[in-house]
Amino acid sequence: MNTHTQNVRRFQPTKALLCVGAATLFWFLSALNKPGYTLNVEYPIRFVYNDSLYIPTSPLPRTVRVNVSSDGWGLLRHSWLPFRVDPINYVVDHPLQTTAINTASLAAAITEYVKKLHVNHVIADTMEISFDRRLTKTIQLRADSLHINLAPRYVVSSVINLTPRTIQIEGPAKLVRGLPDTILVKIPRKRIVDNYDEELPLISLRHPLLHASADRVAVSFEVGELLSPIK
Repeated sequence: MNTHTQNVRRFQPTKALLCVGAATLFWFLSALNKPGYTLNVEYPIRFVYNDSLYIPTSPLPRTVRVNVSSDGWGLLRHSWLPFRVDPINYVVDHPLQTTAINTASLAAAITEYVKKLHVNHVIADTMEISFDRRLTKTIQLRADSLHINLAPRYVVSSVINLTPRTIQIEGPAKLVRGLPDTILVKIPRKRIVDNYDEELPLISLRHPLLHASADRVAVSFEVGELLSPIK
C-alpha cells in the first residue's frame, strides 16, 4: 500500500463534519449565555374596564410590541412564547378620563408578567384610546305607509304588521342619543298587487359601534283590488 492511499484513507469527511458541527454548537451555546441581547417582542394585551358601563369608541389594540433585553437563552425562549401565553391585563380605572395608554404602567405590568426579561420600552404606532358611556335606547318601528308603491286600483286592505315593533340599540352615548325615536321602514317592492309578507333589513341602524337587538323586520299586510273608482 503506497503513501497516497494511506493519506486518502486517513481523511474521513464524516468525522470532519462532526468536528465542525460540534465547534459551531459550542460557539452557539456560549453566545447564548452572554447578556446584552435585545429583541422586539409582541405580547397579547387585554384591556380591563367596566364594560357594563363603558364602551371603547375606537378599536383597542390586541397586541403590544415591547423592546426587551436579556441573555440569549431568555430571548430565544420568549421570541415564540408570546403566541402561547395569556394576554397581559392593562387596567383602565377611569375610562372617560383616559385618552392614551400609560406606557410606564404598561411596562410595569409587562415586567411583572415576564420577570426574567428587562423591559426597555414599549413600541407602538399610537397610544390613543377613547371610551364613552354605554347607553341603550328603545326605538319604535313604523311602516312608511304613505310611500307604498301599489299597482293602479290596488290598496292596502289590512293593518300593516311589523315584527318586531320596537328594537333596542346599544352603543356609545354620543351616538345613541343622536338616533331618532321612530324609524320609518320603507317598502321597496314596486307595483304591488298581492298580499305582502317579507323581511326587510334595517340598513339605517348599521354602524360598527352600535349593536341592535334585531337587524331585520318582518312586514306583512293584505292588498285588495278596487272594483269601482274611489269617489
